[in-house]
Amino acid sequence: MNDDDNDPKCQQVNPFVSDRRDKTQQVRQMFDNIAPRYDLMNMLMTMGIFKLWRRRLVKTVGKVSHNDILDIATGTGDLALLMAEEFPGVNITGLDLSEQMIKEGKEKALKRGLADRIDLVLGDSLNLPFADGSFDCVTVAYGVRNFEDLLRGYTEMYRVLRPGGTLCVLELSTPTGSVTGSLYNLYAGHVIPAMGRIFAGDSGAYDYLHRSIAAVPQGEQMLSIIRNAGFDRASYLTMTFGVCTLYAARK
Repeated sequence: MNDDDNDPKCQQVNPFVSDRRDKTQQVRQMFDNIAPRYDLMNMLMTMGIFKLWRRRLVKTVGKVSHNDILDIATGTGDLALLMAEEFPGVNITGLDLSEQMIKEGKEKALKRGLADRIDLVLGDSLNLPFADGSFDCVTVAYGVRNFEDLLRGYTEMYRVLRPGGTLCVLELSTPTGSVTGSLYNLYAGHVIPAMGRIFAGDSGAYDYLHRSIAAVPQGEQMLSIIRNAGFDRASYLTMTFGVCTLYAARK
């Protein structure tokens, strides 16, 4: 384990640069602020490709039978709702730090007739309000780079998983190719914040997006943290030229 594994740089990247509050408080406020436009921005930023990434995660989850699934940092519940549709009879719980994101998710669940199939709850991913061994599977989509303590977050996921349980994590990443990397940095560093200003009224949140993606551990570095939390059989798959990475492991 190297120094970067002990103290991932993303833990020091905060949404509000001059704000003295801890990262968890800042992240909560940021997502409360952008919740009404969150889904629209996801669609615009990725041109809809995020749906393919999400489908790949669901396909990975579906390779093993599960009774109880926890989706951490569930946001407006897109992944949790998709799993509720794909896995009839499975208990789906979504947890998020932001009250406004949970509110948006509950409204979507009602509109899609899934309110009785999914439980969306307010909570902190670093202090999960569940007993040890409560779930067969834990998923996270685009959330771990927002953790104030990445290892602690993974340790909590490990705690609430049953023996043999599955972990699946989707996280945005930075392409390493010279051409794709340059194009990505131009798009993520300038175009996306401009889109955030126009469509979400908040360029700062999407500037933070770029900064946090640049700082989050990738590939083997992320696997090292996952293994340090206790997980086994950890692997990763890069998608769309390295813009997104899917991590999987077992307890």
